[in-house]
Amino acid sequence: MNRKFFPIYLLLIFFALVSCSETLVKTGIGYERWKAGLEKKQTKLEPWNWVYLEGGQGSEKILMVHGFGGDKDNWTRFSKWLTPAYTVVAVDLPGFGENDRIADQDYNIAQQVKRLDEFVTKLGWEKFHIVGNSMGGAISGVYAATYPQKILSLGLFAPSGVNSPEKSELSKNLEKGKNNLVATNAEEFQELMKFIFVTPPPIPSFLASYFAEKAIKNSEFNKYIFKQIRSTGFPLQENMNKIQARTLILWGDTDRVLSVSGAAVLEKGIKGSKKVILKDMGHVPMLERPEEVANTYKEFLVK
Repeated sequence: MNRKFFPIYLLLIFFALVSCSETLVKTGIGYERWKAGLEKKQTKLEPWNWVYLEGGQGSEKILMVHGFGGDKDNWTRFSKWLTPAYTVVAVDLPGFGENDRIADQDYNIAQQVKRLDEFVTKLGWEKFHIVGNSMGGAISGVYAATYPQKILSLGLFAPSGVNSPEKSELSKNLEKGKNNLVATNAEEFQELMKFIFVTPPPIPSFLASYFAEKAIKNSEFNKYIFKQIRSTGFPLQENMNKIQARTLILWGDTDRVLSVSGAAVLEKGIKGSKKVILKDMGHVPMLERPEEVANTYKEFLVK
């Protein structure tokens, strides 16, 4: 081969590999959404570009709110078991997923609740179920307390915003200066997966690499948001006595991020709430065992 064409040849191979990788990722994610009956949509509410997944044809609607560092696809496998009977929306919150990351904005729980209400108003939703995990659980709970007339039921999956009687492993590590939820390299991402799951869900290697790259790329901004959230205390616990909706409190007994002891605080503080503790479960139940968690949630919805 002529040497002067060799660099061009390598460049073409590189772009072919990148294109192939991107195609695999899009195909893999698209397949998961298709199985769940979900379609990607978006709407603009200045300054935010709201990207979300929507599916199902049920008359009752469910809004799903992801946790810190997560995105709308945290709910995809879980949604598969709900779309036959409900209309569901899983949304990217400002600062996460495909929504915008704007440095001079506040990302505390109260601000995200306000933005989330603007989003559901844009959708035209007047009454709906809401379920959230981790940070999304705190947002969902405070939303239910702030807009009780809109909420049919509340699902809290290992929510943050609670001053748990027992410190979690993450809380102890944060006191030492280590944040297990922010990965700045591939090794830390692998540690993160082990930290949030007891048994990590099966994910093809090309998708695992894609998720790792996204987490690493967004690590600095995630630190920025995490610092803001931590500075606002325990907003879910402070508002739990205002929650009027039927509430499911679901937690894994092996959660290393947020202590399962927080479930008892919420059960006592939210009138008529139901507590479910799942054995050998980590911090993101709807990802770790989606069918089991969806069945538990559906049983709650129909009672």
